[in-house]
Amino acid sequence: MGAPPMSAARRFAVISTSERPTGQRVLFRQAVVMGGSIAGLMAARVLSGHAEQVLIVERDDLAALDQPDERLAAGPVEPRPGVPQGSQVHALLPSGLNQLERWFPGFIDAALAAGAVNPPPTTNRFYLDGKLRADPPSGPAAQAGLISSRPFLEALIRHRVLSIPNVTAIQGRADGLVLDGARVVGVKNRDAEIPADFVVDATGRSSRLGDWLDGHGFPKPPMQRMGIKLNYATALFSRPADAEVWTCISIANPGPGKVARIGGFTPIEGDRWTVLVSGYDGDRPGRDHGEFRQRCVDDFPPEFGEVATTREQVSDVITYHQADSRRRDFHKLSHFPARLVAAGDAVASFNPVYGQGMTSATLHASALSEYLRGDPDLNRPARSYFADVKVVVDAAWQVSTMADLALPHVDGPYPRGYRALKLASGLIFKASMRDQRVNQRLGQVTTMLAHPSALAEPRFLLRALAAGARG
Repeated sequence: MGAPPMSAARRFAVISTSERPTGQRVLFRQAVVMGGSIAGLMAARVLSGHAEQVLIVERDDLAALDQPDERLAAGPVEPRPGVPQGSQVHALLPSGLNQLERWFPGFIDAALAAGAVNPPPTTNRFYLDGKLRADPPSGPAAQAGLISSRPFLEALIRHRVLSIPNVTAIQGRADGLVLDGARVVGVKNRDAEIPADFVVDATGRSSRLGDWLDGHGFPKPPMQRMGIKLNYATALFSRPADAEVWTCISIANPGPGKVARIGGFTPIEGDRWTVLVSGYDGDRPGRDHGEFRQRCVDDFPPEFGEVATTREQVSDVITYHQADSRRRDFHKLSHFPARLVAAGDAVASFNPVYGQGMTSATLHASALSEYLRGDPDLNRPARSYFADVKVVVDAAWQVSTMADLALPHVDGPYPRGYRALKLASGLIFKASMRDQRVNQRLGQVTTMLAHPSALAEPRFLLRALAAGARG
């Protein structure tokens, strides 16, 4: 008899390990990654240990954008054209930071030396429904370590990946797949074909992989959507060295006479703050500087108004809208080509205010490493990879969608047992305000250091219930 299957929590622990990978061996002559996002770069890093040559196909000229760390420290890094939301606030959760250090040893120290920020613990604030909370369960206000802009972080990763001798980036647009029976053997790039022994789709939430599969007689992956109608705006402000508050997160839950809003400001490289204000449905922050400042004053704790009215604004206001969270359930497909996987937003993209996107991309890379180091049968679909990716997607999806389902304009889809899950979530959150161990476990889940099933252990639930009763 074989060993029993691992629980989701145990499998998540394996995927999210910070231990350096071992047992890498060359499996391919050439692997191709479609897309040069963080998901694509991380996939290329993993594949560099398993292929003689790794080719990244990206619309943007990644080689022209490449610059060493010392040049990053010299001035602001502009968003890459292919990342429309690149100017917005991005959070790298602790689990994602662990993965970057795992795959690029010394990454944290190098990032800090180049200008990333590690705020002193006493300079962080977390507000819930207008009240300052002493022990926030998650987010930059609770988990200091490394904060920067998205362009800066991506540039650090990009430089390290493109410095690997067997990784090359070419400017192009992947237009389809080349198949030999039930096996992928290449990628269409405009009018040419690129041979490939293995292909990763990292082309983002607008991925056309489903259409390409359909064109070859394979089923499209089923897609789940949750309409969130998120609107937010971001602007940059100068940050003094002696600021009393460096990071501030504010969450306002919906309720009678209350509007759901999430805002935050975080320190980034170049002695700046990036300030975000958000709304849902018809609540749309605009690009007007005066309106942005007024929202900071009227809709958020006083720290926001102080930054917006006393510090110099050093950028335009950039707006962004995301209609839905979505996931493509590749694991449900019974018929799928061999030597093909998807990663990052091409699999799932979530409400960005929870900061799960970049971290999920790093964990998908870890899942790819687990698959390639597990002596895979490359003539069959990568089912174990998609099973591991499902564990990661489930973890992020449960945390973000449970919060989004509380919004009055969100009407599902509701998970099985939603009422019980909602009751348990409320109990745990209230208990986290009174019990440090409950708070710590909740923080591990919301920062993707642990799987949400860790909150369902009977002993933990009893402790949470007791903490709630004491209140």
